[in-house]
Amino acid sequence: MAEIQTDLNVQKEIEELRSLIRDIPDFPKPGIIFKDITPLLHKPWALQKVIDFIGNRYVGAGVDIVAGIESRGFILASALAYKIGAGLAIIRKPGKLPYKTISATYTLEYGEDKIEVHEDAIQRGMKVVLIDDVLATGGTMGAAIDLIEKLGGNIVSVDFLLELTFLEGRKKIEDRGYPIFSLIKF
Repeated sequence: MAEIQTDLNVQKEIEELRSLIRDIPDFPKPGIIFKDITPLLHKPWALQKVIDFIGNRYVGAGVDIVAGIESRGFILASALAYKIGAGLAIIRKPGKLPYKTISATYTLEYGEDKIEVHEDAIQRGMKVVLIDDVLATGGTMGAAIDLIEKLGGNIVSVDFLLELTFLEGRKKIEDRGYPIFSLIKF
């Protein structure tokens, strides 16, 4: 996998992308500052730049499937799959997928939640890139990793548009031995 160059122009472009992400205080509940990526998605050049930065890492890597997590992860996953010529697998909340599924449960600060994927979305041995919009505590992505592992997929990388470093979600994924890439860090 190619890494993004760290020259000044690239850093300037990443900082431009970062400036498009707005803070929404007290959403979805008091005390939370939500990182809203929709202003970035509204700008064609910004969305293209995000997909190019992430996608160029996989040119020639033979990735079979890009798996995106509901719901903003779908946006990134579909564009990334198109860019690198891979298939798309979607990971959703329970009861949203029409065919037979497998599920994984994860812990939230206020309880548990669950995600699902079609049982035939990934074949054993396929090279998979997992992607979501934000790495916070790592719980949702940890459950997504469980699903890919159950299906026998080989995880190439776990990618995010942005990472909230103070929540230390990266550690949960690194402890499982998978490479992580976050384009923008807060």
